[in-house]
Amino acid sequence: MQAVIHSLLETDLYKFTMWQTMLHRHPQTQAEYTFVCRNESAYPLADLLADVQAQLDHLCSLSFRPDELAYLGSLRFIKSDFVDFLRIFRFQRNFIEARANGPVLEIVARGPQVHVMAFEIYVLAIVNELYFRRFDAGPALGEGRRRLQAKIERLREFGREPARRHPFEFFDFGVRRRYSGAWQREVVSTFKREVPEFFKGTSNVLLARDLDLVPIGTMAHEYLQTYQALGVRLRDFQRAALEDWVQEYRGDLGVALTDVIGMDAFLADFDLYFAKLFDGLRHDSGDPTTWGEKALAHYARLRIDPHAKRLVFSDALDFEKAFALYRHFADRTQLGFGIGTNLSNDVGLKPLNIVMKLTQANGQPVAKLSDSPGKTMCDDQTFLAYLRQVFGVRG
Repeated sequence: MQAVIHSLLETDLYKFTMWQTMLHRHPQTQAEYTFVCRNESAYPLADLLADVQAQLDHLCSLSFRPDELAYLGSLRFIKSDFVDFLRIFRFQRNFIEARANGPVLEIVARGPQVHVMAFEIYVLAIVNELYFRRFDAGPALGEGRRRLQAKIERLREFGREPARRHPFEFFDFGVRRRYSGAWQREVVSTFKREVPEFFKGTSNVLLARDLDLVPIGTMAHEYLQTYQALGVRLRDFQRAALEDWVQEYRGDLGVALTDVIGMDAFLADFDLYFAKLFDGLRHDSGDPTTWGEKALAHYARLRIDPHAKRLVFSDALDFEKAFALYRHFADRTQLGFGIGTNLSNDVGLKPLNIVMKLTQANGQPVAKLSDSPGKTMCDDQTFLAYLRQVFGVRG
């Protein structure tokens, strides 16, 4: 078997930062994560079941190596007791199950959250790479390299436009939907070498370490969603999650995700206290221009200088979308663009739209409503209706 995952560092940085927070604040939480493919694949994903099982067996045999722990410990926001936890951590195979339901591949991880939350990114990378191994690699890599070179030329052309107040900066967010690990490494290495004035880091912790790049990431939806089931009033779950984040990181990792309930509901909770403590906001659904205007209007109402804040865009971006947003906002606030599939899986084959989301915590349903209704992933219609009612969100 050719392993897909070789190192437990090969995941998004925000998995570690959320993991540390949950270990310190709510280590008793039980959680369930469910895999879903949102688009039609070229062949049934259930055909991959035997290979997925073998890769999960391998994943559960891995542990953090001393050099990997030393790297994590060198990040100033990672605490020594979390590194000690990771030193003895190993995935438990009985916490994750993969099965075929007709043509559908089903994967569910269930158990203590601090033992199952990290499965997500590895599972997505495994399914993606196994899926694309069944296509002819030669033409795909040839097309991928042609498109990569075209992106670099487009970036250089864009760089000749008149300077704006804040620079254009983008990051690689492509671990979960990459064509392969080797291809993501080639793409990231190429951007670092060819356009360092624009390319500022990657969410892939292993690549950040190996290529001397800044690891990028703060929090994902699962972090805020977990607080829907931690005993606080449902109306207060966003404030509780943000407050724990502030207490855990005390000024580091200050970009907050806004779309678990939607931007309007988020801003209602993002008062002067949080707006001053967090460095910026991340967009992940809905119209990005409308979202950005709402964010800047909110800072203006609170009399906060927007030039001291950052808006990060990460929803299905390519360079043309990023350039358009940059031209719209670059004289008014700092910006960042996290680009995923369009960097790590743009090889001429149709990418899979796969996710593995938190669906329950402590035996209760959790959900995000987001600014794009299609991203809602919760089968409990009663809970969804209650969540909408509490936050005044239309169904």
